[in-house]
Amino acid sequence: MEYLLGYDIGTSSVKASLVEIESGKCAASTFFPETEAPIIAKQAGWAEQEPESWWNYLCQATKKVLADTGAKGEDVKAIGISYQMHGLVCVDKDGKALRPSIIWCDGRAVPYGNAAFEAIGGEQCLAHLLNSPGNFTAAKLAWVKENEPELYSKIHKVMLPGDYIAMKLSGGDMKTTVSGLSEGMFWDFKNNEVSKDVMNHFGFSNNLICDIVPTFSVQSVVCEAVAAELGLAAGTPISYRGGDQPNNALSLNVMEPGEIAATGGTSGVVYGVLGEVNYDKLSRVNTFAHVNHNQPDTRLGVLLCINGTGILNAWMKRTVAPEGIGYADMNDLAESVPVGAEGLSVIPFGNGAERVLQNQNPGASVSGINFNIHTKAHMLRAAQEGIAFSFAYGMDIMAKMGMEIKTIKAGHANLFLSPLFRRTLASVTGATIELYETDGAVGAAKGAGIGAGIYKDNNEAFSTLKHMATVKPEADCAPYKEAYKLWVERLEK
Repeated sequence: MEYLLGYDIGTSSVKASLVEIESGKCAASTFFPETEAPIIAKQAGWAEQEPESWWNYLCQATKKVLADTGAKGEDVKAIGISYQMHGLVCVDKDGKALRPSIIWCDGRAVPYGNAAFEAIGGEQCLAHLLNSPGNFTAAKLAWVKENEPELYSKIHKVMLPGDYIAMKLSGGDMKTTVSGLSEGMFWDFKNNEVSKDVMNHFGFSNNLICDIVPTFSVQSVVCEAVAAELGLAAGTPISYRGGDQPNNALSLNVMEPGEIAATGGTSGVVYGVLGEVNYDKLSRVNTFAHVNHNQPDTRLGVLLCINGTGILNAWMKRTVAPEGIGYADMNDLAESVPVGAEGLSVIPFGNGAERVLQNQNPGASVSGINFNIHTKAHMLRAAQEGIAFSFAYGMDIMAKMGMEIKTIKAGHANLFLSPLFRRTLASVTGATIELYETDGAVGAAKGAGIGAGIYKDNNEAFSTLKHMATVKPEADCAPYKEAYKLWVERLEK
């Protein structure tokens, strides 16, 4: 049996999956650590992780997944890597991490990004970077430069977490991708080069940037020492890397303009593919190079993150739902009242500032309560509708950027297990929802198959993607659209 090996370098764990090349099925998956990986927080708002810890977790996961299948190193034909986006890894000439990685949820670099946006100019930033420098990797590096100058002077290359893992596997090859540089705010889309504006403003040398390789390509190979340590074969191609959200879209075969990948866990993410260089003038969404972005074929990933989604549903379960019932029973109870919850609206933004609202934090709220009508069932329905409406609100921004949204693809998990949520989202957006069984590590493995030329393209790689369900808009969408219109009016008040 021949396999592809995919890694997902997450915040809480590192997952490894072995995928059978011929059948496309996942033969085995495992993750380390079994308890959540620690985050170092030396001050409020800081978040760091040791890159060497990711490597140690990967080593353990690799040995376990090979043992579980009985696969030999020579059976693994290519390796792909998905990773937590926006993290900063600083290494010296020997590839040793000089400090813990400042990861995606660390907020210390916000003032540096805001100052860059003002100095470079808002229009210039949005037209060239497609985003504000914000709290992304370049701004994190600016914090290191100002606050740790001695350490900064020793930096040979700056990397994203996936670049670091690829370097470790290869024994020292320091590479990156355009997609990775774009998520770090280092890429100028207009000039198709490393951004002179960003590098000059922060005083960074271009020598800090790793050599650029295509996202799908033999970027490097596993070195002999690592092969011996992990039980892999020396020379195995490392042929794909992508940030977790672009990779989630790849895992669902979302590659063409108008396609959307969505997730509905604690927070919600909508990631849509745009076929032209464009941006939101209010910077309410982020725009990066998608995994298949390749001049002149523009493929951008427009990323919308909503903080208050699944966390609202969990709050409803704890505090509103009848005691002892599960999510499936909650869904049934919510279905017992009509669309629109008889005028009750829930605004779900209660988990921090929302970028889609221009970084405002209005908090969650309930509007239109009638003491003579509304019950727990109405609250449960209005909450799920409110979450679906927040997705639709963000997708309206995407539509104004030129994205014609026809299909929403999602994993068959979390909020997408709820028929009510799925039906509401489909009916209010007019898009068909397709649900699949997949995950990030499996997607990275199949990405490696594309990069190594084992699969001719993404359609062949994902032809075996297991389809779970299709949800079309209701024949009569008017009640959903009326409820959404009322929700928007209440939000904007």
